[in-house]
Amino acid sequence: MRSFRKTTILLSAAVIAGGIYSTATANTMVGGAEMFPSKNIIENAVNSADHTTLVAAVKAAGLVETLMGDGPFTVFAPTNSAFAALPAGTVESLLMEENQSTLVKILTCHVVAADAMSATIRKMIDDDGGVHEVETVGGCTLKVQYSGDAITIWDENGNSANVTIADVDQSNGVIHVIDAVLLPKS
Repeated sequence: MRSFRKTTILLSAAVIAGGIYSTATANTMVGGAEMFPSKNIIENAVNSADHTTLVAAVKAAGLVETLMGDGPFTVFAPTNSAFAALPAGTVESLLMEENQSTLVKILTCHVVAADAMSATIRKMIDDDGGVHEVETVGGCTLKVQYSGDAITIWDENGNSANVTIADVDQSNGVIHVIDAVLLPKS
């Protein structure tokens, strides 16, 4: 009887452990693709159907190797619809070789040299009394604030972008998906 009871307890523990294991947190989905924390920013971004314009822009700007590097990077990643909301012809013009320096400036104004998850960003905002200024790799100063769980980023022109998917963990940082393109001061 003792042996039966011991076996039952062990099997119950195995079933419970198996249940816990199988309900582990799934990876974040972005643009219909699973984002893997073991992959870098570029390795994940190329799989997102919502970021094909961003990926094309990163390639045209020559920033692929940089964003595949060690980091850490926080990337505020505009969606295809964010790029589509720019004035007609803007994206096509930016992708031209003669406009590469402008494109690099715009894209690097979406990158911070840190690994900042949303909880860290909210703490910085709280520490700064409600608005936190963030220096980007491109030399832009963004202003970040939040209300509830919603984080909003303001560019140097006063335009805002909302974080629509936060905390997409990467091997070399984090991606926060945003709904607008942030622009350097005009």
